[in-house]
Amino acid sequence: MSATHEVTNQVPPLVGHDPIAGDAVLAEACMRHADAATLDSLAALGRLAGSEQAQEWGRLANENPPRLRTHDRYGHRVDEVEFHPSWHELMRTAVENGLAGAPWVDASPHAHVRRAVGYFGWTQNEMGHGCPVTMTYAVVPALRRTPELAARYEPGLTARAYQFGLAEPTGKRGLVAGMGMTEKQGGSDVRANTTRAVGQPDGSYRLTGHKWFTSAPMSDLFLVLAQLDEGVSCFVVPRVLPDGSRNVFHVQRLKDKLGDRSNASSEVEFEGTAAWLVGEPGRGVPAIIEMVNMTRLDCVLGSAATVRAALTQAVHHARHRRAFGALLADQPLMQNVLADLAVESEAATALAVRLAAAVDAGEQAFLRLAGAAAKFWVCKRTPGVVAEAMEVLGGNGYVEDSGLPRLYRQSPLNSIWEGSGNVIALDVLRAMGRSSDTLAAVSAEIELARGADSRFDDAVKRLHAELGDPDQLPFRARRIAGLLALCLQGSLLLRFAPAAVADAFCASRLGLSGGGALGMLPASAAVGAIVERAAIAPV
Repeated sequence: MSATHEVTNQVPPLVGHDPIAGDAVLAEACMRHADAATLDSLAALGRLAGSEQAQEWGRLANENPPRLRTHDRYGHRVDEVEFHPSWHELMRTAVENGLAGAPWVDASPHAHVRRAVGYFGWTQNEMGHGCPVTMTYAVVPALRRTPELAARYEPGLTARAYQFGLAEPTGKRGLVAGMGMTEKQGGSDVRANTTRAVGQPDGSYRLTGHKWFTSAPMSDLFLVLAQLDEGVSCFVVPRVLPDGSRNVFHVQRLKDKLGDRSNASSEVEFEGTAAWLVGEPGRGVPAIIEMVNMTRLDCVLGSAATVRAALTQAVHHARHRRAFGALLADQPLMQNVLADLAVESEAATALAVRLAAAVDAGEQAFLRLAGAAAKFWVCKRTPGVVAEAMEVLGGNGYVEDSGLPRLYRQSPLNSIWEGSGNVIALDVLRAMGRSSDTLAAVSAEIELARGADSRFDDAVKRLHAELGDPDQLPFRARRIAGLLALCLQGSLLLRFAPAAVADAFCASRLGLSGGGALGMLPASAAVGAIVERAAIAPV
């Protein structure tokens, strides 16, 4: 081999670690809101998540995106989506480890925290398959509005069995769910939907219309919105009907997306498509909000996991790469950047797992408002964090082999999906306006840290001032949503994080002394301790 091709000063592969138990912040959150047995139950999943095999599944699933097959060789319409085998391995692992619908029938009081911690660790390998996993999890509470539909589909949705392929749902070992809300003329304005539903003598409905974004079209069943005379209503649409015949579900094309390449998103045409009403006629938005509240949880979890995955790569690189006579991790300015990334990750992780604990505890008022604020803030922060982590690797981070370009392309998704920043910020106002219980529940959580830090106390005062000013509330919705999320994160860190982390958070996020870029922590920040805490422990 030529001497010019000798490889030196390159970082070893990041394999053989455990992104669940090896992540001190995630493990502590699991112990805080659940117990040691819950964390121990995820040990095998954590080891697999950090393995070379799982990382290879993620790479192959993204490099071999799904393909739409509209017709068979004889010209019959089939509307099937084909996936690489690695996608099925990712899905099988997630479902069998209880990351889909299983928590809804799990007797453990910590079932949703366990699922959230597992989802957080497992999806760091590959975010795209998290979409159908999330929707399968989220569809169950919505279907429970109509007990006969829940009785029909819930056993399959909550099973820990993955069975790909279209078949009559009640005969399958496990089911996967999708969702179709938006249409080309309305987007997030679902009340502008034009898809119509017509009642049938047998109590079913027939849908006619076009869905602009239907997620995971290979799923067994979908929640969709359509118009009745009473208004927008929610329906369940199975791909295969009770008699075993295919429902009319014409997949017109798969979307060519920035990221999320492994997952299929589609446009679907309904033409006399059989459907069954979920909830009451004209009450489709409240019905599907049951699903949306759970998908929001996973938007926060997925974004926090993306931040954690980027941080892990950055810390690993800096601890092995030398420049200017020393390891990058020992360079003062790099320590500032890494510590700031770690603070961001810890704040996002703590808030995400706290939301999952609210599901276990039945804290619906808290979840309604805190979930919306967290969805706005954590998802909005993610692209900038991933970009900064990419800079830690420099040119190596911009190369596909590093995995960071895939994280970067994925990073804006959760902020856009289900309702982009403006929609979610306005929903924060809506949640507070419709019930005083929501603000009271979130305020009670924030108040638990009052007096622990003057910068935090000042931020809470600013929040109350914002909320107390009725002038131009929609114009200020983003300010309010962001400050609400920051106060929640500050409360959690002041109560549960090491003092070094909480102090750095308050100084940089609440103290008004920071700037728009990461890596601007004050000189007093204990950056070495913060970075050491962020390092993932090997298996």
